[in-house]
Amino acid sequence: MNILLATSEAVPFAKTGGLADVCGALPREVAQLGHQAAVIMPAYRQTRYCGQKIVPLGIDFIVPVGSKMVAGHLLQSNLPNADVPVYLVQQDQYFDRDELYGSEGKDYIDNCERFVFFCRAVMEAIRLLELKLDVIHCNDWQTGLIPAYLKIEYQHRPGYQGLGSLMTIHNISYQGQFWHWDMLLTGLDWKYFNWHQMEFHGKLNLLKTGLVFADSISTVSPRYAQEIQSSPLGCGLEGVLQHRRDVLHGILNGTDNGDWNPATDPHIAANYDINTVWEKKPICKAALQREMGLPEAPRTPLIGFIGRLTDQKGLDLIAEVIQRWVQTTDAQWVILGTGQPKYHRLLETLAERFPHRVAVHLGFSDPLAHRIEAGADMFLMPSRYEPCGLSQLYSLKYGTVPVVRATGGLADTITGLHETGASSPPNGFSFQEYSAIALAETLNQACQAYHQPDVWRQLVTTGMSQDWSWARSAKQYVELYALTAQRARQASGQAGA
Repeated sequence: MNILLATSEAVPFAKTGGLADVCGALPREVAQLGHQAAVIMPAYRQTRYCGQKIVPLGIDFIVPVGSKMVAGHLLQSNLPNADVPVYLVQQDQYFDRDELYGSEGKDYIDNCERFVFFCRAVMEAIRLLELKLDVIHCNDWQTGLIPAYLKIEYQHRPGYQGLGSLMTIHNISYQGQFWHWDMLLTGLDWKYFNWHQMEFHGKLNLLKTGLVFADSISTVSPRYAQEIQSSPLGCGLEGVLQHRRDVLHGILNGTDNGDWNPATDPHIAANYDINTVWEKKPICKAALQREMGLPEAPRTPLIGFIGRLTDQKGLDLIAEVIQRWVQTTDAQWVILGTGQPKYHRLLETLAERFPHRVAVHLGFSDPLAHRIEAGADMFLMPSRYEPCGLSQLYSLKYGTVPVVRATGGLADTITGLHETGASSPPNGFSFQEYSAIALAETLNQACQAYHQPDVWRQLVTTGMSQDWSWARSAKQYVELYALTAQRARQASGQAGA
């Protein structure tokens, strides 16, 4: 099969979050399975410094954006260590900026115009590059117009017949909503601005547009695919997803075993695998305690957290539990992240008052993230919602036992020690109710298990032996690509009948 993955970001070219990791890893694995895969994304300022060779293709184009015609150019690079081309859409007025989507906490006011142009450019690039595609894989709201353009304007043109579209939701909270007059920028007829298709409470909604017009829809875990079909996690689009549930699929994201592998990780104090974890992981723990200014206490549970310091990630629960535990419970906490100022202030105060219990690094450091995964005994993810989550998968691989709330991808990957009726062996701890009491009870269970060597050894061994790699997930995507192409051909045949 021949797949083009359209995205607003992909590593190593540009990144703000997990979307970039997915779009940098999945095409490589699809190619490994013997299929043709390519990526297309904007040529941001960031891409100039990504370390990959980028060359102009000498291909120029002009597309309509509202009432004007806008010119662009196509560049080409490759994913590192893979025969996967990356096409970059250059339009410096739109993309040569300090950040991808906004600055100083505010979105760029012309984001709708920028990504209307990008979606139009993708559709033209298919023709100009003479790509013989089976499926175009769209990701999040920035590519939501592509399935609409395909169905409304392109599907009967030479080179586009039978082309299928897959729309993947990485986080349904981000929908690309704009005022209704931005409908003019799309160039599509106002008749599509209705509550069945592109309109959402009086606004233009680009994610909804993609969900309505795509041949298939996917999201990043089976549980999240169920959760977003009802309120509140559907964020207002639950009706659309219920209506299209027959084409909605949940496929877990995978992990990159090159970057996240304790046996080869250059950032950690001692490398180890499932056979050497018990002698080498304590070295990593002691090194992390020293680095973060905590006492070296080999038998004290060390609890790690990496992520945004926001309510969505459960920081309200974490803050409440830490404040209770620092004076009563023998445990250490290492926290890495940035987010809401109230949590910055609270965590800094706790670290100052209880330096033997709490260590905080406000900001982000990828090497430190690796050292926390390797050095912590437990990894905390009590999220309100979590479409997939990757940190818990890294934790399993590093022999760090996850403690999670059973939502989204966390529920799909972590089986609690005391979970009844589970189909897979326990590899962590989980709780259902979103409350500090439930989190504290579960952490207490984890700490008790930590002091039972046989129980803890089994949890660590189970987690480290599981396969959550992209190779596993890519096979499911290939199956979905084939199904999507079939749906498109059938729809095209019916339309032409």
